[in-house]
Amino acid sequence: MNDGAVLAGSLRSSPEARLIAVYRAIAAGDRQALPLAAALVRDVPGFQLGQLVYGDLLMAQSGSMSSFSTVTDGPPPVREQLQKLRAEATRRLGSLREMPLPGTVPEQLLELARNIRHVVVVDASHSRVYVFEQQSGGLQLIRSFYASIGRAGFDKEVEGDLRTPLGVYHITSRLDDQQVEELYGIGALPLNYPNEHDRRMGRTGSGIWLHGVPRVSYVRSPYATEGCVALANDDMAYLMRELEPRRTPVIIADEVNWVRPDTLSAQRAEFRELLSRWTEARSLGDRATMLALSARDFQADDGVQDRPLKTLVRAAAPTRQNRRIDLKEVSIFRWKRGAEVTVVNFAEIVEGETRGLVKRQYWRKEQGRWKLFYDGVTG
Repeated sequence: MNDGAVLAGSLRSSPEARLIAVYRAIAAGDRQALPLAAALVRDVPGFQLGQLVYGDLLMAQSGSMSSFSTVTDGPPPVREQLQKLRAEATRRLGSLREMPLPGTVPEQLLELARNIRHVVVVDASHSRVYVFEQQSGGLQLIRSFYASIGRAGFDKEVEGDLRTPLGVYHITSRLDDQQVEELYGIGALPLNYPNEHDRRMGRTGSGIWLHGVPRVSYVRSPYATEGCVALANDDMAYLMRELEPRRTPVIIADEVNWVRPDTLSAQRAEFRELLSRWTEARSLGDRATMLALSARDFQADDGVQDRPLKTLVRAAAPTRQNRRIDLKEVSIFRWKRGAEVTVVNFAEIVEGETRGLVKRQYWRKEQGRWKLFYDGVTG
């Protein structure tokens, strides 16, 4: 394992790194386990898992127990709480084995624009949030946090099902502690669920956030929210400070498949060629090509109103005296769970101008061919 900085989400002084150090001392039979645990619960009294480990060590030292407490101990509420804490411990310790290899990225990320600084990846089945930063050598994993998801698990379908959605999303805004209830801790980063793909799939609900936890506790159990992703307030403070709303993508997967970027080159090239065809057709007012590349249920949102496919022919008139359209700052994300969907973010610049519309497109595969079903302005 590395020095604990990435695992813990900050430095060796973070509560998670300190808890891992306690577990390691226990495994090694090191007498420092007890003082390390005592210091942890003194500094972070709301860390219930730390309190449990400390209590177990005290009882073991006193000889009043021969092994650590189990989920069969005590009345039902106590057993339930022990089970949740053991599940949290399993998730935290599991992250030691599950860290992505250096240089790998989630398979959903085909291309990232230069003006996007961070990518957030949520591994829902492992209660883990990874933060990548775009650096000169490519994407680098810089932080990793334990997190809690929906009480009923993941793959949200309908409002109130207590599940966390799966898909490619974007942070839409930032809410500080004055704008949220105490349940959400120091603040929240709302996501654009349901996105256009979710809507076409009939998924309902809203208010899916990355957020903190009540200040009386340190974290929540692995399955504890109404569908959001909840992190320790210290970790959430880092996200709120570093992540940029309206630009930062958040990939939520049931289990992340980490790959090397060069393995995605063919898919990236395929989609770049498709975008070139679409852009050329838009520039020239080539209605036939645009219609051929569009799904029957195509919708365009110009920031004022939605426009269906029947208006696409009128919208395809040559742009501003046939000036060419260029796509700048392109990001491409591929999503495959049932349907195969690609999400594209870009700035649409008309030749001769320096600024343009910031847009997002959704494409899906129909009978082996990519079709555009949504084209909209995001900022």
